[in-house]
Amino acid sequence: MTEQQGFRVEIDGGIAVVTIDRPKANALDAGTSCALGDTFAGFERDPSVRVVIITGAGERFFSAGWDLGAAGEGESFDADYGVGGFGGFPDLPNRSKPVIAAVNGMAVGGGFEIALAADLIVAAEHAQFFLPEAALGILADAASVKLPRLVPPHIARELLLAGRRMGAPEAARWGLVNRVVAAEELMPAARQLAVQVMKSAPLSVAAVLDIGRRTAQMNEVEAMQSIKGFESYRRAIDSDDAAEGNAAYAEKRDPIWRGN
Repeated sequence: MTEQQGFRVEIDGGIAVVTIDRPKANALDAGTSCALGDTFAGFERDPSVRVVIITGAGERFFSAGWDLGAAGEGESFDADYGVGGFGGFPDLPNRSKPVIAAVNGMAVGGGFEIALAADLIVAAEHAQFFLPEAALGILADAASVKLPRLVPPHIARELLLAGRRMGAPEAARWGLVNRVVAAEELMPAARQLAVQVMKSAPLSVAAVLDIGRRTAQMNEVEAMQSIKGFESYRRAIDSDDAAEGNAAYAEKRDPIWRGN
């Protein structure tokens, strides 16, 4: 396990676990976000990492988002948050490794936005999601774009405009989270989900993420006409792993992925 500025990292069995640990509320300042970005960029270069889980220390806060203490000391709302944007990975260019958010408590403001940026979300039963920015005279910019595309617009606007807290069970009903589990089962459930993802070929996983990003603003016809020209698509279907997957299926064995 390694410890960085405000978080720690543990890598085991292809899974990297990033735990935000900034008492009292796991809020992030620009320096911590930049360090997270460097760490996530490092995962992209590390063939031993297949899936990343991000969570918070303790059971009260996943993350309270932007550190208002740092703001009080002069840090700007639009400060440089590093190569991956606020939280380390949401804006990381060409990210090819899936991120699972294990939401262990309150995901507030930018903490909620970090969870929204993850590819999969597992939440503890007591977790809550809310956006207090408008009441503070600022703006949840990423959530303002993403949330109305993920839940009915009137529900999204209630969260954005009125700051209503949404519990994990309701978030699951709207499809915002994949699973809701007891607090003690959170990390085992997140790891189990990561293991399931790792049963898929690395290049196929990378292609799914790339296609999702690149076609997000296209209509269905445009997307279907475009994907076969994407480099990630060609790399996956023309790979040695594609041949290995077919061979393993025919031979009734588990495939051995090599990422090429």
